[in-house]
Amino acid sequence: MTPNMQETNLSTKHDAKVVPFGMEVAGAWAWRVAIILVVGAMLVWIMGNISILIIPVMVAALLSALLTPFVKLLDKLGLPHGINVAIAEVGLIVVVVGGLFLVGRQLVAGFAELSQQAITGLIKIQEWLQSGPLSLSNDQMTDYLNEALDAVQGNSTLILSKALGVGSSFGHFSAGLLLTLFILIFFLLEGERIWEFCVRFFPRRAQPAVDGAGRRSWHSLGNYVRIQVLVAAVDAVGIGAGAAIIQVPLALPLGVLVFVGSFIPVVGALVTGAVAVLLALVANGWVNALIMLGIVLAVQQLESHLLQPFVMGRAVSLHPVAVILAVAAGSSVAGILGALFAVPLLAVANAFIRYVAGRDWRNDPALPDIYGLPRAIPDGGEPDEESASEGAPPAR
Repeated sequence: MTPNMQETNLSTKHDAKVVPFGMEVAGAWAWRVAIILVVGAMLVWIMGNISILIIPVMVAALLSALLTPFVKLLDKLGLPHGINVAIAEVGLIVVVVGGLFLVGRQLVAGFAELSQQAITGLIKIQEWLQSGPLSLSNDQMTDYLNEALDAVQGNSTLILSKALGVGSSFGHFSAGLLLTLFILIFFLLEGERIWEFCVRFFPRRAQPAVDGAGRRSWHSLGNYVRIQVLVAAVDAVGIGAGAAIIQVPLALPLGVLVFVGSFIPVVGALVTGAVAVLLALVANGWVNALIMLGIVLAVQQLESHLLQPFVMGRAVSLHPVAVILAVAAGSSVAGILGALFAVPLLAVANAFIRYVAGRDWRNDPALPDIYGLPRAIPDGGEPDEESASEGAPPAR
């Protein structure tokens, strides 16, 4: 090839590359990210349409991660595995139903007193509206009240449809609860076999990575559930005990409400704290409400500056900013349920990605021996020939 021909070919190649290199990289990233977003949106849409199936499975997974250590402890005592699972699930039902019964009794016992205090609070508000900066007369307040009643009567059809929607939601809740308990039995009874069955859907070469990442994610999920129970208990005891000390009525139901609300990060603490302050305001006045506000803020500061960063952060390796963003994204996509499941899903995804990116399955002692992967070499030991083989895992 002559020098002139070489120069012509180089010039042609240079002219053909009219798109800058940075734009090529940006374009390559753009279409891949676009596909990921489209697939993610499709998954969210599909999950939204089958939420009556997805939500029970997710709740059962959380409960299974919570109860699995208890079942393993019973297994060590020599009892049959099926009986241990039954003991764990029946115990969970007894604890939940017993707690609801105790809270219901407290609500019935304190409702009469609280209703009288609420009426007294409304009278005080009426007096403040008359003598305060608004200076409303009785006729004006009567007119406003009549307008409100007319608005309610005018929207009676909408209110009735909402009430029917609540009844339908209760039916869905009951069906989902039964489905959750049914799925929980099999998660506790045959969780290992169910996971092995799911792993077989992946290519044989990818099975060790998927299996190990799933097990690591399950461990992270269990840590999250147990630590979240601890955090919720600290919030409930702190706020409930504080309410009892300053004689706020219904302190025990308030503590239970705080315990349940604490499973929704950030949002639950704000809502339950506001309920506690409002209850103190209606029952005992402004001074008591300010004291209750101080107690709520102190407990939340303890959670946010000690429990969340040190205990929760070490358990699931999530930064507080990531937690807040996950809750905001989950609540915007799926409301309260999205806020509830956002953090555990993020913890599972974080553990899964870290495991795969670090190629940790190569020396993971938690993986079954069927893959023939090398194991970590003990101090002073020598790797045996079988464990050092890197062949493809046998079909299971």
